[in-house]
Amino acid sequence: MTEPAASEPRLSATILLLRDAAPKPEVLMVKRHYEIDFAAGALVFPGGKAAAADASPDWDDWTDGDFGPVQQDARIAAIREAYEESGLLIARRRALRGPGAPLVGPDIAGLLSPHRSAVDRGEMSFLALMKEHALVLALDSLVHFGHWITPVMMPKRFDTHFYVAPAPLWQIAAHDGRETTDAVWLTAEDALAQERGGSATIIFPTRMNLAKLARARSVDDAISTFGAEPVISVLPKVGKSPDGEPCLYIPEEAGYGQTMELLSRVNV
Repeated sequence: MTEPAASEPRLSATILLLRDAAPKPEVLMVKRHYEIDFAAGALVFPGGKAAAADASPDWDDWTDGDFGPVQQDARIAAIREAYEESGLLIARRRALRGPGAPLVGPDIAGLLSPHRSAVDRGEMSFLALMKEHALVLALDSLVHFGHWITPVMMPKRFDTHFYVAPAPLWQIAAHDGRETTDAVWLTAEDALAQERGGSATIIFPTRMNLAKLARARSVDDAISTFGAEPVISVLPKVGKSPDGEPCLYIPEEAGYGQTMELLSRVNV
């Protein structure tokens, strides 16, 4: 009997929004709703699957930065998902656009906040919303941080790009109440401590990217350090540990400081 073919992974994007705090920068994390079919109840970064509309060529005039088809689509998806799940909007006024230009403040984010649910449900076009308010997405403010592909034996697979970005100043993050039930700012160390203590569920890729983020001493340090490092694709492979236990292996060159994870520790 032949083995069933692996499902094709879907393009997805996740964003680590950072703000400075003492002694280490904090990252925005949201808690997945318990009735969601993937990572239910887990503490995650805002993100999700790319939508067909994220790949529309019409976005070209409404984005800052040129990153090619996959990276542009993923960055648009990351910003859209952050808006839907947290209300934070990584955008600029079109009249003041350009790489490095200031992002919109809480006035614009608050004005657009009531439309989050409609965009999330596909009842309103995110692009049309940007056009209506003369805004462009600041794709250039995102730094490529990681690339994880779901193992081939999983029934649902994702081709996920992780980004780090400074959180927009003065905007207020709030969970959406549908896909997420909480929005919190945590240092990477605090999030990992919650997972070790049993008060939080964190899936394997999220845990590894938190461990990587823990190297950063500030938001600027995270942007400069990770922006200068190559991103190595991670496709975990099933194997056995030296003790014979089922595990996943990831490439050493990916820079996570860990190459093996017991399957008993992989929350999905």
